[in-house]
Amino acid sequence: MSEHVGYVVKVEKLRPHTNADRLQVATFFGNDTCVGLDVKIGDIGVYFPTDLQLDYDFCVQNHLLRKLIDGTPDKGYMDPNKRNVSTIKLRGEKSDGIYVNISDFDYCFDDDASKYLKIGDTISVVNGHSICQKYIPHSNKQTGNPTEGNRTRKKKVPIAPLFTEHADTEQLAYNLGAFQAGDQIEITLKMHGTSQRTGYLPVFKGYKRSLWDKIMKRDGIPIYKWGYVSGTRRTVLENFNGGFYGSNLFREQHSKFFEGKLHKGEEVYYEVVGFTDTGTPIMASAANKKLNDKAFIKQYGETTTFSYGCESPQSELYVYRMTMTNEDGDVVEYSPDFMRYRCEQMGCKTVPVMWKGFIPADETLEECYNCNGEWGTWRVIRKNTPGEWIMNMAEQYYAGPDPIGKTHTREGVVVRIVNKPKFCAYKHKNFEFKCLEGLVKAEAEAPDMEEAQDEV
Repeated sequence: MSEHVGYVVKVEKLRPHTNADRLQVATFFGNDTCVGLDVKIGDIGVYFPTDLQLDYDFCVQNHLLRKLIDGTPDKGYMDPNKRNVSTIKLRGEKSDGIYVNISDFDYCFDDDASKYLKIGDTISVVNGHSICQKYIPHSNKQTGNPTEGNRTRKKKVPIAPLFTEHADTEQLAYNLGAFQAGDQIEITLKMHGTSQRTGYLPVFKGYKRSLWDKIMKRDGIPIYKWGYVSGTRRTVLENFNGGFYGSNLFREQHSKFFEGKLHKGEEVYYEVVGFTDTGTPIMASAANKKLNDKAFIKQYGETTTFSYGCESPQSELYVYRMTMTNEDGDVVEYSPDFMRYRCEQMGCKTVPVMWKGFIPADETLEECYNCNGEWGTWRVIRKNTPGEWIMNMAEQYYAGPDPIGKTHTREGVVVRIVNKPKFCAYKHKNFEFKCLEGLVKAEAEAPDMEEAQDEV
């Protein structure tokens, strides 16, 4: 299931706002969301998660903008250019995402939208009308050539055809049905850095040209030889010049680390955290004071810099996945334990493990309570589905100080189903981090580095 969609939902949990008479708080997928007093239990609507961008026409149709692009005032609150869904505290209450009534989609059908949109549906386009997409902030400030060294090789043949991109990691909250009793689970720290990958794979080295090829001015047969190749999440790095910050040299040291250490066919996926070689934080810093949370500022200071114990201009790599690809392109996923074994052999770090184990076959939570100083009897307090059980487990580890540097909040965790033949993992970010992430994305001068690179 894609996370860049809206979800048709039924309002099942609703409570009063603790500090606003004209607001109340609904819960969708475990996320609290502030809604108006017109929302009732049993209503059908659409929940838009954080990091979505709503379509301009959809916002105009439903008066969601504070003003139109031409400056005409409107009745809403969203920025007409960004229109992004964010995580905020609204008068002291957590608000994660946006809920709109199903009637807001009537214009898409010239009819009652509830006839066509049903609970459980996911939407990004409705009857030909664009509704939402992933929000990607745009920078007004770039140093160097943002495309140099960061773009995919534009040749007739790929530089490394077996060099595989890392699979997208979807949100845990929207995929609880993927978990089954007996699944082997590993929960690891999600680290806020930039993705990188390196493989020892067949790499394009030129063409073998016959005399006839030369006469006809043809390329001939591509030649591939075993060699090392590195890239970002989506691109292949042919060199380490340029880059979004004007230099990709901080990546080069981590790429070269694996040379002479990987076996033929191995590809390693890792997060690079800390600072670039020029001293710029790899992931943009955030002003904690904008959260209006005194306890958070007391704990983490006025600014969050995701350093993970690195001092400027240092950076560090943490491996989170390894694969083996044969010459036919068949990919074998390394188990987390074997990945850590190989990383120990190579002398590199892996993402911290927060918990690992199995989902119980029939999990029943029980409690032995004390009554008048004497032990009472055991009582069943709740039964969970496998997905609910693992969500509760993830939320024991997804918040609090980062365990490496301890100077900033955690981004969250990644929950991996180990017993799946293909990579299967889901992310779960904590509320404070999502608030900080939203603040950073609101600053046009400092977008998410990875998203900026994916654009070029």
